[in-house]
Amino acid sequence: MEIEGRAVIVTGGASGIGKATALLLAREGARVVIGDIDEAGGRAVAAEAAAAGLAIDYLPLDLADAAAVDAFAAAAHQVAERFDGLVNGAGWDAIQPFLENPPAMWDRLIAINLMGAIRLTRGVLPPMVEARQGKIVNIASDAGRVGSMGETVYAAAKGGLIAFTKSLAREMARYRINVNCVCPGPTDTPLFQRQPERMREALTRAIPFRRIAQPNEIAEAVLFFLGGRSDYITGQVLSVSGGLTMAD
Repeated sequence: MEIEGRAVIVTGGASGIGKATALLLAREGARVVIGDIDEAGGRAVAAEAAAAGLAIDYLPLDLADAAAVDAFAAAAHQVAERFDGLVNGAGWDAIQPFLENPPAMWDRLIAINLMGAIRLTRGVLPPMVEARQGKIVNIASDAGRVGSMGETVYAAAKGGLIAFTKSLAREMARYRINVNCVCPGPTDTPLFQRQPERMREALTRAIPFRRIAQPNEIAEAVLFFLGGRSDYITGQVLSVSGGLTMAD
């Protein structure tokens, strides 16, 4: 198995892409720590994994709370002294025209989708730097590459995460730490299912493959960036969107 024996943190692991990623990595032999604000969901994933003989631990994580992020990083390092991988997979969105956004919504979008990932990365990096090895995968969005109506501040936050990926990759290359980014298109997650049916149908028609991505298809891209086949790849952004966005 490609990442057997490695320790990996996956945020947003209670559902959707994060859950699919955590389970895939565990099946590939990794010891996974998931962080999520959804305590019931996180514990359910850990229990599901244990029943299947997989190593997944759950720790509570509120990415909008700086102190909670720091506490999560400290607790995770009690599970594993050093992590071989970090997947910043948690995200939050609310689709609404920009002029209708309350400022509190902006703050939450940026706190969860950008600043939480930045803070957690800072908390996890020092042991990676000391060991001169590690892989970080940020899950952004194609909204951050090409924009998306009704998701303006979300797109700004995800665009920031893409820029963070590229800049951190330059700084971490000297320590042989890879930093890459996966940008999903529309994916069959609980967030997507909450959207109006007409919007879901329109997105499906717009995708050249004429279907929405499944979470495990995004997880496979994350696994690629965590495994040995990507050892010479850093600072890259991979769109997994069924051809919806083909911009450079």
